[in-house]
Amino acid sequence: MPHEIGLLGATRIAERAIVRPSAGRPGVRVRAVAASTVDRAEAFRATHGLPVAHPNYRALLDDPGIDTVYVSLHNSAHAQWAAEAARAGKHVIVEKPLCLGRRELRTLWTAAVAGGVHVIEAVMTADHPWQAAIRALIASGELGELTGIRSRIAFDVPVGAGYRFVPELGGGAFFDTASYWLQAVRATVGLAGATAGGHSDFSGPGGVDLDFTATLTWPSGLRATLDAALAEQHCAEHEFTFTGGRVRLNNFLRPAAGPFPVNLVIAPQNDRRRVESFEPSAYYDDQLSRILHRLDQPGTADCSDAAERIAVMEDIYLDALGRRPGR
Repeated sequence: MPHEIGLLGATRIAERAIVRPSAGRPGVRVRAVAASTVDRAEAFRATHGLPVAHPNYRALLDDPGIDTVYVSLHNSAHAQWAAEAARAGKHVIVEKPLCLGRRELRTLWTAAVAGGVHVIEAVMTADHPWQAAIRALIASGELGELTGIRSRIAFDVPVGAGYRFVPELGGGAFFDTASYWLQAVRATVGLAGATAGGHSDFSGPGGVDLDFTATLTWPSGLRATLDAALAEQHCAEHEFTFTGGRVRLNNFLRPAAGPFPVNLVIAPQNDRRRVESFEPSAYYDDQLSRILHRLDQPGTADCSDAAERIAVMEDIYLDALGRRPGR
């Protein structure tokens, strides 16, 4: 039997992450949608040819024909409705970030275990082969010791457009980008032992962070930095600095738009640079394949991967709030 997915949120990301990759794929079907209004749900249903538009979120969770729910509401609603879906006995896919802090995570995890369901955070960049390649470079010592990771992620979003510019809804540059950064850092060097810090002027509408700098520092001296921004020219890059060279990854979010080859540019200090290329990948297609595989595994919620990232994310954000101007 195919997994029957219900969408909580008639959103663009639901279309890109679930509806399109599901089309024609065996083992999964998008059955229904619910939105903030009936009209929005019906319009989304009609546009994408879905069988059902529910009048509200609760009605979708009560639909016996749905076994999996995808949550793509504003960030501050992720944990609440993911927990409600778990209590209803549905597997849950939550668009990143899974939640905004430890307390929300505990509530969600408890509901998932009690409901006997999987809870999966959708971070589209996860498990790309470039991450294993960086681990291999570090382990080989070819470029010496890793001393720094610098990441820059910026989205060209008009100021005031949607929940991203409302702090109470989990908006801001940091929450919009942190999952990509922390997933990459955890996958390449781990997060254990790092001291977290954050800074923002919180100068956007309503005190939202239009710009944010996050740092992780390890006792070894390794330092990872994220420079995040909204309403700026699009940018998505990682740079790994070693004692004997550098490795750059440019435009790493490009596969969100469809098949695209991500490349590592490896530049030893005393040798010619080279490019390590990977097969073209389409993030959302690959992500749905990973999710369906996990849904078919026995067992229930295992939020341990997300838990470490959520804890670090919360620590960074709270540190920045404590340092904000005029506090």
